[in-house]
Amino acid sequence: MSVPPANRPIYLDNHATTPVDPRVLAAMRPWWEENFANPASVEHALGRAAAEAVEDARAAVAALIGASPREIVLTSGATESNNIAIKGAARFAASQGSGRRRIVTVATEHKCVLESVRDLAAEGFEPVILPVGADGLLDPAVLAAAVDDRTLLVSVMAVNNEIGVVQDLAALSAVAKAAGAIFHTDAAQAAGRVVLDVERDNIDLLSLSAHKIYGPKGIGALYVRRRPRVRLQPLFSGGGQERGLRSGTLAAPLVVGFGEAARIARREGPLDTARIAEQRDRLLGRLRAAVPGLRVNGDPARRVAGNLNLTFPGDTDAQAIIAAAPELCVSTGSACSSAEVEPSYVLRAIGLEERDARATLRLGIGRFTSPAEVDQAAAVLARAWKATLSRETSEQGAA
Repeated sequence: MSVPPANRPIYLDNHATTPVDPRVLAAMRPWWEENFANPASVEHALGRAAAEAVEDARAAVAALIGASPREIVLTSGATESNNIAIKGAARFAASQGSGRRRIVTVATEHKCVLESVRDLAAEGFEPVILPVGADGLLDPAVLAAAVDDRTLLVSVMAVNNEIGVVQDLAALSAVAKAAGAIFHTDAAQAAGRVVLDVERDNIDLLSLSAHKIYGPKGIGALYVRRRPRVRLQPLFSGGGQERGLRSGTLAAPLVVGFGEAARIARREGPLDTARIAEQRDRLLGRLRAAVPGLRVNGDPARRVAGNLNLTFPGDTDAQAIIAAAPELCVSTGSACSSAEVEPSYVLRAIGLEERDARATLRLGIGRFTSPAEVDQAAAVLARAWKATLSRETSEQGAA
């Protein structure tokens, strides 16, 4: 593992993105510099070599989730995969005259899922947004009450991108399948962090993103079940690549990097999880000792190893804490919603009041986080919290 320069901020935002593993970068490099051929140019040797490399990577991605390579459609990332899954399933069903018009999802989903479901309302579909418990989990009984023979698709995120909780995919997919619905999961935050198996959990559609598993940005995948076959309508037209579901020239270096990241995740996932969980517990222990009243959001047990979603006590604000801790890279929530002025909708969905939601930070520990960085981060956060408390108190006194 490489050691970051002394002046580089400590990176604790591994839910937003992960650094590219040096082994992934090494695997990608030849496909930028030596063989830059289009993998669709199979008439010549360089094109065939690129095509073979793409298929090897596709097989590695498939193996990470227990799928067949023929079920993997390569995309630009999980946002595109989610859009293809949800809109593609709905529009194909409508084109076949299906009477199923209900699309069910969860209030804590990623914005791209929520917006995809809401967009379909303009096309005559019925969006249903279900609540979660205070632990962030969807109760299968709540889902069962919402699905019936009008339900076309259920979409539930495998691991939440803010509070890190792990949904019971097998139980939820069983409910969806009992109603005859398609089951989709956004697994961008789950891959490499929990064991995914599309057969075990009876998943029809599953979205992935390479940059969440120490791979490159700009590449992802959509798993599409072949037996029984799930039919989708593509979002746009083109040359018919990726079984006609996602036309466009494949970026071979990115695909190769995705494949290498998937191989590493599959091979080293248990070791990564154990190491990361140890660093998380170390960080939480030090923070709790320095910040009395610190609260962890989300189910304490059913969560990925590297996630800490923390509400700081007292009259403080997460943005102020971040500003007082320039040595750290941390966030208040989803990177895709970071421009929002309002507090996290995920935190509001699990019952946090606005004040508490505004005093909450998301910490994401990763493969390359060291014990020394954890100790320094705990000290910096505690100091920043105390500084913001003092500032808030003095400002209130002056007013």
